Amino acid sequence: MPSLKELRNRIASVKATQKITKAMQMVAAAKLRRAQSAAEAARPYAERMEKMLGNIAASIPPSPESPKLLTGSGKSDVHLLLVCTAERGLCGAFNSSIVRLAKERATSLAAEGKTVKIFCVGRKGYDQLKRQYEKQIVETVELRSVRTLGYADADRIGSKIVALFEKGEFDVCTLFYSKFKSVIAQIPTAQQIIPPVFADNKETGSGAVYEYEPEEEEILAELLPRNIATQIFRALLENAASEQGARMSAMDNATRNAGDMIRKQTITYNRTRQAMITKELIEIISGAEAL
Repeated sequence: MPSLKELRNRIASVKATQKITKAMQMVAAAKLRRAQSAAEAARPYAERMEKMLGNIAASIPPSPESPKLLTGSGKSDVHLLLVCTAERGLCGAFNSSIVRLAKERATSLAAEGKTVKIFCVGRKGYDQLKRQYEKQIVETVELRSVRTLGYADADRIGSKIVALFEKGEFDVCTLFYSKFKSVIAQIPTAQQIIPPVFADNKETGSGAVYEYEPEEEEILAELLPRNIATQIFRALLENAASEQGARMSAMDNATRNAGDMIRKQTITYNRTRQAMITKELIEIISGAEAL
């Protein structure tokens, strides 16, 4: 049985940890409001751009002159998985759920005989993926020094993806991130961005016909690279909100568990102290009776 000093040290240690987890929960709650607002503000723009590009793409017939970012390379032999995760941990299963989805896709593609390459955005995703797919990782981008995510950060990543595609390094690119739904619900999402997969405009009720100036090919050549950066920016903002929500939930659970542990350790401490006092009293009484 541990001594009273050891029990006191344990209780003090857990209390100190509880203060840290409570502080982290409050910080995550404060950051969540800003991150959630940014993610919700980016959704309409990204969705509208995707619908507009789908409308333009549907209005032109396929031809050899069509932008490769729209039609693809004509093959699907090499797949690039763009995995976006956080730079820090202590956020529950947020990073693991994204990595798990990417691993499942990589396994299914490998079973089909496809070549898989991985582009990591975020240190935590790289740390998990390098154990099994270190040779397939072509590049890693860390955003740890970035305090506030901006479009320039996504544009830099998008430019690297487009450069790899133009060099013929891959045929299909899929973006992996976590879509923010609520503090306790984040949805791991896979979105194909090269070549893009557009929703059916007829199903969404936006099957109107537009005339564009300049020609559709020129518009697509300008907007397709920007759409890739926009979708990546949206994924980074969704990840930022999901990360803070997951961290807030994880730290709340940790604080509650620390409270339960403190109560249990306090009960053990009181029982041990009571047993020691009772033992000392018995020894005193026995000694007095012996006299």
